[in-house]
Amino acid sequence: MNTVFSSSLETRIRNKADSMQIMSHLVLGYPSLEENRLVMDRMVDAGVHMIELQIPFSEPIADGPIIARANQESIERGFRVEEGLRFIAESVLRYPIPILIMTYTNIIMARGMEAFIKHVADMGVQGLIVPDLPLEEAGPALHWCRHYGQGHLDWIRLFTPTTPDARLHLLGREASGLVYCVARRGVTGQRTQFDPALMEFLTRCRAATHVPLALGFGVRSRDDIVSLQGQVEIAVVGTAAIEIHVAQGADAVGQFFAGLM
Repeated sequence: MNTVFSSSLETRIRNKADSMQIMSHLVLGYPSLEENRLVMDRMVDAGVHMIELQIPFSEPIADGPIIARANQESIERGFRVEEGLRFIAESVLRYPIPILIMTYTNIIMARGMEAFIKHVADMGVQGLIVPDLPLEEAGPALHWCRHYGQGHLDWIRLFTPTTPDARLHLLGREASGLVYCVARRGVTGQRTQFDPALMEFLTRCRAATHVPLALGFGVRSRDDIVSLQGQVEIAVVGTAAIEIHVAQGADAVGQFFAGLM
């Protein structure tokens, strides 16, 4: 196991619990790995607390049109998973913040579940987010994360507003690292209402698990983040950052995240 980090993801989050933390999201290879690196430099300089790197997949069912198009364009431009994994390994060593991987089951299964998880654990990756693998089928993945990660690689559970309380508690009972709370039905990138219904959902999430909560899907502004203070530990900002990068470049992304802090 890579020993870049001496503390677990949950511990690192708890150690900064006095302020809202920001997780950013990048699609590897979009528009290029070189540009990914520039954007990550700006994000880290701006104070982003952790970064979720997405390995592109041809059918990204949880992603809205902006991120889905980024996946497709990355693949069309020749992205290969192996070069993406090398980039991730370099990123873990380059940046003093947790790096997580987001991808889909087929990407992992193509390399073998055990081999993939061992590889990313050895890199020092601190979390895996795989939205299309349900808990009932995730037993081997959980086992290998615990075995190879030795407390430093977490399989991140997802909570959704339509999940019944009993299942939230089932998912949350043995969650580790953090739980990713999906702000609304549907896919990423759409507008989210930060209203009493969302706060009620977050109350249900808090009651279902002992680990920190991250909220994603539709977080786009400083006002959104202020409204989440005291409700979650982490705000996940993805689509908005990609839109700004495409329109204005890497420096503008850094300015955007600095304005969220």
